[in-house]
Amino acid sequence: MAGPAATYDLGKLHGGLRLAARKSESTGLPIQSLPLPRQLILPIDQHVGDPAQPLVGIGERVLKGQVLAEPPGTLGAPVHAPSSGEVVAIEPWPVAGRHGDPAPCIVIECDGEDRAMESWEEPIPYAELPGDTVLQKILQGGIVGLGGAVYPTAQKLMQAVSCDLDYLILNGAECEPYISCDDMLMRERAHDIVSGARILLHALQLDCAYIVVESDKPEAIRQLAAAMTDAGDERLTLKQIPTIYPSGGEDQLVQLVTNREVPSGGLPTDIGCLVQNVGTAAAIHDWLQAGEPLISRITTITGDGIANPMNVRARIGTPLAEIAEFAGGYTEDARHLVIGGPMTGKSVSNDRVPLVKATNCILVMSALPANGPELPCIRCGECAAVCPVQLLPQQIFWYACADDEAQLREYGLIDCIECGCCDLVCPSHIPLTYDFRMAKARIRELADEKARAERARRRFEARNERRQREQSEREAELARQKAEARQAGPDAIAEILKRKRREDGD
Repeated sequence: MAGPAATYDLGKLHGGLRLAARKSESTGLPIQSLPLPRQLILPIDQHVGDPAQPLVGIGERVLKGQVLAEPPGTLGAPVHAPSSGEVVAIEPWPVAGRHGDPAPCIVIECDGEDRAMESWEEPIPYAELPGDTVLQKILQGGIVGLGGAVYPTAQKLMQAVSCDLDYLILNGAECEPYISCDDMLMRERAHDIVSGARILLHALQLDCAYIVVESDKPEAIRQLAAAMTDAGDERLTLKQIPTIYPSGGEDQLVQLVTNREVPSGGLPTDIGCLVQNVGTAAAIHDWLQAGEPLISRITTITGDGIANPMNVRARIGTPLAEIAEFAGGYTEDARHLVIGGPMTGKSVSNDRVPLVKATNCILVMSALPANGPELPCIRCGECAAVCPVQLLPQQIFWYACADDEAQLREYGLIDCIECGCCDLVCPSHIPLTYDFRMAKARIRELADEKARAERARRRFEARNERRQREQSEREAELARQKAEARQAGPDAIAEILKRKRREDGD
């Protein structure tokens, strides 16, 4: 069999930072399987798009893999039962995606039997099916992008097939410090990632896929190379990129791998590329080859506030407190709980929040990076030097302070990926990323207000047009009746008046 084509191009990335990885703390052990929890809390909104709507009621018994909720619109993903048990509540619950604020959740009391539906473990012969049929099957698996964006995978693929695609890129560039779940996945399940890549190539009718890994992951590179050799599929190429944050950003990855630049406000599909996370590829393999929808994921639990940092495979809906307990519990110094990495993660106030499809890391820290007091911008330009999108953060900052929407758009605020590089190098300790995030929210709010005003204007104009049309029709009908009456004579006019009085109730 032919081996994989392997390229080791360290390429170039504008800006970015070389950060201390802090990953070895959680990669010393193999991936650990978390025991089945007593309760599973499943938010019905774990994806970009329309929230799913519950299909089950309180008191109903469910089986592992059963669909619990489905989205009502065209963009969304179903939610499946991660284990068997009884639905004991459908109620608001604290969730990580809202910084611990409540969101509607389905709560399952597990029965400990972990019984699956009868269709469990029935492989799909995807190679014998048309690509669009495979895409429809993926749609049923509840699979979303596991790199953090949680965009429904099937809809992303369906949108991509209408574009002129050249490359599928599987993103194994886990560039943010502390997070190592993708690294461990590539080490231990390389064959499943390759299988998922081949399924995607068939569904998209493509003949070229890059599996991209950072240069500081030699074991992952070795395992993927071996799996690709075993597959003997010449469509697959293993590519190594530099270990620079944020080389794993979607647009940055496309540029490093293909030397193509995603246009401002555009998508990789605009330039012939489709990016999927390696975890997403493995989830597609699990669904089509083992019948398992997205009901569990690998997540990193680490930081100096956790006793035994590790990577665990846990059921979606598992409370973070149980994952922390499995990892040896909190240390005396534990003070802060962050969902995600130190650069882009979200702080939450308690560990009752459940693991969701987007949870790639649980970071427990004794202290968060502390900045000094915020000082005036000195226009040093360091933020522009490290910006991977080649923006001018110092200019954007001034226009954000002035709430100047036109200039914010002109200077590319919408293209900011909120990586946080500018924050780290700012000598004035200005929270630029936070300011930019707030400015984006204001722009979206203004856009929503304009859209609502435009809809109201169209409704007002349509109502006026309808009234004018009805008035014209009434006048035309009255003129017609008068003309008929003049032709018919006085007796006909009297009859029309009598009929009119009867209709009016006189």
